[in-house]
Amino acid sequence: MSDIAHYALSDWGTSRFRLWLVDAAGNVIAEKRSDDGLDASRNRGFADTLEGHLSALGAPADLPVIVCGMAGSRQGWVEARYVPVPADLRAILSGAARIENIARDVRIIPGLSQSGHSPNVMRGEETQLLGAILARNLSNRIIAMPGTHSKWVSLQEGRATGFSTYLTGELYALLSSQSILRHSIGDAASSASPDHPQFAASIELMLSGERMLGELFGIRAAMLLDDLSPEGAASRLSGLLIGAEIAGAKAKSSDGITLVASGAMAALYGAALRIAHLDFDLVDADEAVRKGLFVAASSIWPSKG
Repeated sequence: MSDIAHYALSDWGTSRFRLWLVDAAGNVIAEKRSDDGLDASRNRGFADTLEGHLSALGAPADLPVIVCGMAGSRQGWVEARYVPVPADLRAILSGAARIENIARDVRIIPGLSQSGHSPNVMRGEETQLLGAILARNLSNRIIAMPGTHSKWVSLQEGRATGFSTYLTGELYALLSSQSILRHSIGDAASSASPDHPQFAASIELMLSGERMLGELFGIRAAMLLDDLSPEGAASRLSGLLIGAEIAGAKAKSSDGITLVASGAMAALYGAALRIAHLDFDLVDADEAVRKGLFVAASSIWPSKG
């Protein structure tokens, strides 16, 4: 491992900003994480935000930067237009948008789009998807990427042919903090556990064909009548939402599933997939996005490698 940075890699989302300096082999030399997502950076200025974090890591002025995520949206730094599916993930890298009128060479990777009867878009996940494909040499597979907006992608002969989005994470945040369920969950929103009996029971309920909307208020009722704890309420809500997602995506899993997740998401979704009797392999989400960004950087600036 070298201590000389060859590229800077950034995953720039709506609320979070992540930056890595890597050597010629893709090994991480330095890392920075912050809340300087899309909204905060738009107010401060994208270039100033990026340069501030690069300076904090001691990055040289000529270090090229590859970016994925919402910085490339219409409301972001510059729009990196979507590439329609079916798409070769490596091929979309040639469409990376360059930031004009700044000294540093900064490129933003385009997202993926899906038109027709089921319109859909993704931005940021396409880079994570590329990293997962390369990490496992995947060809025909379903790739599940949980998060604020969970993505399930169909992969055929190495090409992304279609995908679905589930607002699982966003709904969990809204329901646990802004609905009547906040009185049941309180400060325990981050305490949903795959080991709690309420989580498994809720997954099984959704897999049995019950409708999620008919079960949500039961969390409030269980607190009032059965003394359901805040942790139990959080686990029950998580199980209902993740269970509804997996029930909706289960029919697409005939080619096998690769779960791209880290930390709590890996534990929750892994448990849910096992309850659903779905075979899967796991790819770390952080490693996948870094690998995808590194491959993108290496293809754009091959002489740096």
